[in-house]
Amino acid sequence: MPHKHQTLLRGRAVHGHHRVTNVELFFDLVFVYAITQISHTLLAHFTPLGGLQTAILFLAVWWVWIFTSWITNWLDPERTPVRLMLFALMAAGLLLSTSIPKAFDTRGLTFALAFVAMQVGRSAFAYFSIPKSEPRWRMNLLRITIWLSCSGVFWIAGALTDSSARLVLWAIAVAIEYMGPAMRFRCPVIGASSIKDWDVEGAHLAERCSLFVIIALGESIVVTGATFAEAEWSATVMSAFMVALIGSIAMWWIYFHIGAEAGSEEISEAEESGRLARIAYTYLHLPIVAGIVVSAVGDEVLLAHPEGHTSAEAIISIIGGPLVFLVGMILFKRAVRGIFQLSHLVGIGLLLVLIPFAHFFPPLHLAALVAVALITVAAWEAISLGGAKR
Repeated sequence: MPHKHQTLLRGRAVHGHHRVTNVELFFDLVFVYAITQISHTLLAHFTPLGGLQTAILFLAVWWVWIFTSWITNWLDPERTPVRLMLFALMAAGLLLSTSIPKAFDTRGLTFALAFVAMQVGRSAFAYFSIPKSEPRWRMNLLRITIWLSCSGVFWIAGALTDSSARLVLWAIAVAIEYMGPAMRFRCPVIGASSIKDWDVEGAHLAERCSLFVIIALGESIVVTGATFAEAEWSATVMSAFMVALIGSIAMWWIYFHIGAEAGSEEISEAEESGRLARIAYTYLHLPIVAGIVVSAVGDEVLLAHPEGHTSAEAIISIIGGPLVFLVGMILFKRAVRGIFQLSHLVGIGLLLVLIPFAHFFPPLHLAALVAVALITVAAWEAISLGGAKR
């Protein structure tokens, strides 16, 4: 590989890894806003159709962020051209984020154009930034750009139609986007990429994904605090506030106490870091983050109506969010450690058993039972693994 001062490529640390840079953290601020928009959009359109539409928007947000994280793993964000690229992505990302609530209404074209510009523009920039002395990386970026250009046709076509046709065309676009890595971006004539072409600095990518989990948990904390501040304070509301906070702390513990560091160590030592990065971080972090976002909606529902009848909306968000989170966590840790964590299986089982009886409990009691299940998982894992980080 050419010397890092001669190209825009990151230099590889021999003993250790590059920390996440300030410009990467600055870039992430756009996605703090995007996650807020996603959770608020889901809460405002909590119907089967609204949930499907919000899911497509969330898949798009996650995909544009994780692809950018791959690019900044390869290119050096401290170099001025890469920084300028990230600033351009931030501008497009703000347009994308502000369009989320009306993406299936009046701002579909803005959302689609911003998304396609980010995906295709970033990948094309990376392609031209890779020196010709690295032909495998250049071909990899070329394949990625071709795939994202193909999906971009469906994004823009969907934006030019009505909302029902838009849903179908955008679903096709999302399917193309997500099939790309699984199919190693196979293209006619030039074939598919090799896993060796996806070599990454594993610890850096693990840290990037950990920070996105923090963003999602931060949304849960913000929702809890903002809703509590506006509510009429009573013993019941204060109890709901504590239950919501404890649930967020338990999810933090399940992810960060052992799992995040174990994943970082595993990917750093893996012979095929690209394969593990694709499975454990690109795909399997998706349900982890989605579960936290849905849980944030559940926290808002809980604090708004802690007593009385438990609606289907409350059941789906209060139980469904942590359930999706735990499914993501058990699959992530399976990819990292090679086993299914018994504590996580028990937690998933407890939440599934709770679903048929959920309507008998008021939201506060239901959320408290869910929090107990999450605490059980966190404590069980910590004790079974000796209470020490790997």
